[in-house]
Amino acid sequence: MAPISNGSDRNLLSSLGNKNPPKFERQQVQYEDLTIDFNDKLIDFSKQFCHIYSIRLAELRAVLISRVIAKWGKVQILKLAELEDFEGEECVIIGTLYKHQKWKPSILHELSEDHQLTLSEPKSNYCSEKDQLFLEDEMLRIKLLVEDIELKNYVTGVICAILGHKDKDKDDNFAIKEWCFPGCVPKSSLAQPKSKGKLLFLSGLDLANNSEDLSLSLLTDWICGMAGNEIVQENAACVVQIIIAGNSVKTVTKTNTLMGHAEGKAQDAAIAKEVAVATTLLDAFLTKIATCCCVTLMPGQHDPVNTMLPQRPLHPCILPLTSRFESFKGVTNPWIGKVAERIIMGSSGQPIEDIVKATGVTDISPLDWLERTLVWRHMCPTAPDTLPVHPYSVKDPFIINYCPDIYFVGNTDEFETKLWTGEENQTVRLICIPKYSSTNLAVIVDIETLDTTTINFGTNT
Repeated sequence: MAPISNGSDRNLLSSLGNKNPPKFERQQVQYEDLTIDFNDKLIDFSKQFCHIYSIRLAELRAVLISRVIAKWGKVQILKLAELEDFEGEECVIIGTLYKHQKWKPSILHELSEDHQLTLSEPKSNYCSEKDQLFLEDEMLRIKLLVEDIELKNYVTGVICAILGHKDKDKDDNFAIKEWCFPGCVPKSSLAQPKSKGKLLFLSGLDLANNSEDLSLSLLTDWICGMAGNEIVQENAACVVQIIIAGNSVKTVTKTNTLMGHAEGKAQDAAIAKEVAVATTLLDAFLTKIATCCCVTLMPGQHDPVNTMLPQRPLHPCILPLTSRFESFKGVTNPWIGKVAERIIMGSSGQPIEDIVKATGVTDISPLDWLERTLVWRHMCPTAPDTLPVHPYSVKDPFIINYCPDIYFVGNTDEFETKLWTGEENQTVRLICIPKYSSTNLAVIVDIETLDTTTINFGTNT
């Protein structure tokens, strides 16, 4: 039998029932896409990929010359062809690093194999004891004398200046005394943004394998203000932009592994069906959150888009419901944009993942590599050597021309962050966004202070 309530209980219930629930509204903030350099008009498939290295070197050489003078004073800056006349003398050479690695992927090596019935297993890294480091300019290449421990700190494609001398006793290789890199771009403005609010970062939703995950429902309800008490709802209403950094459909690419025609055709059909179901689920998920918040969606390595960077936005036909919303923006990967006067830049993970493979280092975190790309002034230096990109011949769009306020990499194994300060007082919030499918974590960044926290939607915590 239900207990009988006294008068005071009735008054309490009555007052709660008559109370009007508070309304929380999201503010509208400025949004601007800054990826104009990824324009298709700059792509020319009739050109060789070597042009992108020439463009990269030409653009960053001017930056390095001024930094060399500021760092080392009046020192000789020589072309590699001029070293012959200055053997043994201290000088500076500027060029592109090339890391010779036996195990890195090569189409020429694959074509030279006698048997093409099966593909070799992909390696976790490209390193071996025979790796060598070179510096090259438009004309020549010279081997650098680098210890094995130091060798792992560098990758192909980095533009740098090196102080040292050509050593005749070491087979005319170049002995290194000190390095100089382009450095982070100076900030155009140090003013604090006037807008307030928070940004929500997600990556690796993997709806192909997590479509019935309760944590995704909790995430949706939280974003839409349908979960928690008034304090939780008020915090959720502070989110003015959701940025999803790739691999929303899948986090692993499944390919046909069968040799028979009938079996292979059936497997291809099953893979295609899995992708179709996952994109439908993604469309439904994005539709729900786009009704109440602005969403920026980046593609990822395993999403149904082109493989070469920059990856194009998911086609509107794949997301027919979500594409109708003005609050939804499909963008490229990598992506650069401005939200509430904050410049945001990042990728869905391929550039950092490829750097890890090229170095084979396990004790350096993805966050440290992210910081180094900022100092190298290039988002994906290993492209096009081991990372596929479009053959740009007019401009290298991956050179960092903005000093970001937030610089992120998606699809990492765990969450990491730091507030990085540059030589010219640049302040950049670096973030590793973990895979949501395995961690159930979303990252929240305060626009005004750049303070960063995580929110866990896991059901086991």
